[in-house]
Amino acid sequence: MLHIGILCSGGDVSGMNPALKHFVEFSYKHGLKPYFIYDGYEGLIDDNISEATYADVAGIITKGGTKIGSARSKRFMEKKYRTQAKQNLDLHDIKMLVVLGGDGSFRGLDIFYKEHGVKFCGIPSTIDNDINGTEYCLGVDTALNVIRNAIDSVRDTASSFKRAFVIETMGRDCGYLALVSHLTSGSELCLIPEVAYNLDNYVDEFQTQLHHGRRYFLAVVAEGIKDDSASIATWFEDKVGIEARVTVLGHIQRGGNPTSYDRLMAYKFVNYAMKALLDGVNESIICYDKNGFNLKSIDEVAGIKKELDPELLQFLV
Repeated sequence: MLHIGILCSGGDVSGMNPALKHFVEFSYKHGLKPYFIYDGYEGLIDDNISEATYADVAGIITKGGTKIGSARSKRFMEKKYRTQAKQNLDLHDIKMLVVLGGDGSFRGLDIFYKEHGVKFCGIPSTIDNDINGTEYCLGVDTALNVIRNAIDSVRDTASSFKRAFVIETMGRDCGYLALVSHLTSGSELCLIPEVAYNLDNYVDEFQTQLHHGRRYFLAVVAEGIKDDSASIATWFEDKVGIEARVTVLGHIQRGGNPTSYDRLMAYKFVNYAMKALLDGVNESIICYDKNGFNLKSIDEVAGIKKELDPELLQFLV
């Protein structure tokens, strides 16, 4: 019986628990022995590894985050700790790994494979949706729905008090969440790192809208833009002439009940990842685009900046 392990690395996302559930179900269905590796690569180093059962995944499909924990491991960057991790895998006779994570997690896996030959398949899992080679990462739909609900709520108070609200989304240097949320919420302004902007260009238009009866503005901005959200709010007050507030959504975007779409994508990502390993693909990332699911190499995915969809960008201008 083949032994296979799964771990979560980097930031947690809603969708990881549904993925863990299907990992266990797929394993038993195909005669594999599944193992949970707790707290990411840290658990791999510390031998925080145990066999997974149906009881471990009962009821977790509705929960955000990850039952087995996640972490960012500096120790895994050192060769001696990777060697220790391999020894722990050998203790449990684990020959294959499924890893839910992002770019940095996959680069670590690549080194680990080259040194020790542990077969793996990575599943892109980050709300930033910034992994090259895949149009969708696990957790993105839930994050977008959390942002949508927050913006809808902010709109209520913005219109009541005749204010501008600057709503800051996560995403590091990627503006995907802000851009999609802007397009789907009807906000009046969107600022993202990928597109240069000059706030002076908006002053006359926004003042004209106020003159014709507009009561509020919503600005959706990505955390990676050149200005902080507070300075955007100050601009609304000093240049446009409307009272302004800032709402930083923060880590609520990572949590929450996984949407049906993220649950389905978790199922599919795991299914394709584990089939790839059983079919003898030793080192790959399962990606998703308009043509469906496909396997890509580390070199096609890790360390390459992902560009936003040009079609979405044209709607911003």
